[in-house]
Amino acid sequence: MQVSLSWLSTHLDLSSYTVPQLSDLLTFAGVEVEGIEERGVATDKVVVAQIQSFEQHPNADKLSVCQVDDGSGALRQIVCGAKNFKAGDKVPLALPGAVLPGGFAIKEGKLRGVDSLGMLCSGKELGIGEDTGGLLIMAADSPVGTPFNKLNPADVLFDLEITPNRPDLLSHLGLARELAALTGLPLKGERHHASTSTKAKAAAEEQIVIKAAEACPLYTARIIKGVKVGPSPEWLRRRLESIGLRPINSIVDITNYVMMEMGQSLHCFDLNKLKGGIVVRMAAEGEKFLALDGQTYDLLADDLVIADSERPVAIAGVMGGEETGVTEGTVNVLLESAYFAPSGIRRTSRRLGLSSDSSYRFERGIDPQQVQGGSEFAMKLILTIAGGTAEEVVQVAGEAPKLVGEVTLDENRARKLLGTPDMTGDEIHAILEKLGLTKKSASKHESHWGIPSYRLDLQRPVDLMEEIARVIGLDRVPSRQVAVASPVEAADRTYDFAMNLRQSLAARGFFEAQTLRLIADAQLADSLGGGQGVAVKNPLSEDHTTLRPSIVPGLVATAALNIRQGLHRLRFFELGRVFLTLPKGGSREEERLAVLLSGPVSPTSWHGREPQAADIHELVGQIQNLTRTPLEVRPVKENSANYLLTSELRAGNRILGWIAQLHPARAREINARHPVYVAELLLSALRQGSTGPTKFEELPRFPGMTRDVAMEVPADLPHAKVAAFFASQKHPLFVGAEVFDVFADPSGTKMAKDRKSIAWTLTYRSSDKTLETAEVDAAHTAILTALEKTLPATVRR
Repeated sequence: MQVSLSWLSTHLDLSSYTVPQLSDLLTFAGVEVEGIEERGVATDKVVVAQIQSFEQHPNADKLSVCQVDDGSGALRQIVCGAKNFKAGDKVPLALPGAVLPGGFAIKEGKLRGVDSLGMLCSGKELGIGEDTGGLLIMAADSPVGTPFNKLNPADVLFDLEITPNRPDLLSHLGLARELAALTGLPLKGERHHASTSTKAKAAAEEQIVIKAAEACPLYTARIIKGVKVGPSPEWLRRRLESIGLRPINSIVDITNYVMMEMGQSLHCFDLNKLKGGIVVRMAAEGEKFLALDGQTYDLLADDLVIADSERPVAIAGVMGGEETGVTEGTVNVLLESAYFAPSGIRRTSRRLGLSSDSSYRFERGIDPQQVQGGSEFAMKLILTIAGGTAEEVVQVAGEAPKLVGEVTLDENRARKLLGTPDMTGDEIHAILEKLGLTKKSASKHESHWGIPSYRLDLQRPVDLMEEIARVIGLDRVPSRQVAVASPVEAADRTYDFAMNLRQSLAARGFFEAQTLRLIADAQLADSLGGGQGVAVKNPLSEDHTTLRPSIVPGLVATAALNIRQGLHRLRFFELGRVFLTLPKGGSREEERLAVLLSGPVSPTSWHGREPQAADIHELVGQIQNLTRTPLEVRPVKENSANYLLTSELRAGNRILGWIAQLHPARAREINARHPVYVAELLLSALRQGSTGPTKFEELPRFPGMTRDVAMEVPADLPHAKVAAFFASQKHPLFVGAEVFDVFADPSGTKMAKDRKSIAWTLTYRSSDKTLETAEVDAAHTAILTALEKTLPATVRR
């Protein structure tokens, strides 16, 4: 909302406050100041001047040398680059010593060798308009030599973000009330009160009929005849232009002025264009309406309209109709002032994509007790500016709803919550009275307050306490440390474990992603780990229909986005929650870690060859580094056409999660150059295996010895079984084993088709001496003997 400081100053004297002080005052009171713009010039050194003559600059084609009258009695020479003027025009002249908006100082000088004793100005240079490509041409009757700021007073424009619970601040009068309470300054007088001196009478059915009382509890109409529609007076145009509104004609401008002054939205109909009386009703399904913006809208049965006996003439609270709008030919007007239920206006405005200053206020809720006061103020302005005669009575249908009541304040509790035990009851009462509340009664520790009709947000005792805090300022609330150290709990350990995982993966070159928990149905095929997601009953869009059963779909989408940006070495992870539908109904949630890896194992370097692409073993190794326990990779049945090599990751009897390769066809869809590997791990299982302290081993002091062994095994024997055998060996000299070769002959020429050969390197070492060959041979023989007894393996000796 745009607020003019000069407009505010008509309500209270703010001369003792600087602009930064006012900005801070509003900010700390909960009104966000999004911007401050200075308009016009405060200096008297910008004056009205008249161009007497001009000629081409002798040394520049695009410059003119002007002789201007500045009211001093002597002509002043100015070099000017504009072309939109003629002799006799009156324009703003900045004299030497003037400082224009932006800190631009004017001084005498030479332009291309010709003296220039000031500067002729455009509206933009004076901060009162946009660049029109030339000088600001002033009215012909502007007195020469008059300071520009006398004709166009300087102003400051505040751009405020008003929270939805404070619709009373959507006007200059409402904001003035707020500042009066915050500063203690008296209002100059609320000239536009809810009360009205005009007689009101219930409207006859042929005049106003309300057929939708819930949507429109109160509707008033005034008839003014014999008006003369024309341009608004200078003061009114200036007021509207100061806050960015375009003047249209005197009648429309008055309704806009009252709205910005009081917060009461009004509308004027051309009375001669109405057919019969006013009917406030819901629209017929599919009814057409031609609005003032020239667009035709299709209405639904839950849209509230103002109609005459034949057709809708306005979308209630949103926009009037083009057929009954006020034009220069209008003579008789019907002035509408009403209260509309916020929910209906909001629904219609959002559905039609039609927002206006009027709908913005009705959506948030206006003061129902101000409806007739706003109408009377507008009527007086119309009679003053446009002339005419108003009917002695205002037609009223319905009654104003009572939206506020009385609130009892426990003053001791207020002091305790605010931390201000020294605050007296008189001070509390003075603050609330400054805010417009009426004290109904008071005892030693309790007071009873009537809420003003414009403060729709004050409903509970805590609301009054918040108002007190806003007025006294949070700097008065003492700072106290009331927290105490608490023992480490399960939630703390869970958080620390997750942070350690993040730090560990980041240290290994992975980037953390944060993806949405809602995914599209098309992404479900990228899920890993099985399980069904939870469907959303009323999705916001087709891209957010399901609560994710897996984190991997989000990482695949992240990979696709990065590939489109030219990145092909992909390292991503995400910790988050998944949502699973249970077979017997209901759902459950669990925390998981997902990892995606693709591309070269190391970054490309200028001095080396292209690194080889990572394979699934690289991802297994990264996960093994996280768990610090031996992993078993156990293939499982593919449950998605988007994956290959789908396997369970196990540590002993615990299932840690799943790992797989994205199917090449799916990888091509996201334009991946290299195979893409993904894993999804259960945080609960990971945490279960890492509850003990980290163990470190001393570096070996004695050399180890290795022995190679090749064995024939059935082709369908899982590698994990052989690895598990070696991991189970407890021989004191045996350190570990690593596979280094696998051979199979599908043709059956060199080896049976149902057999394969695996070669391993076994390492032996003693912690207290250097081993002799005989000792290693004995240990090696014992292990190979156990191997042949345990597995269907034939050792090749």
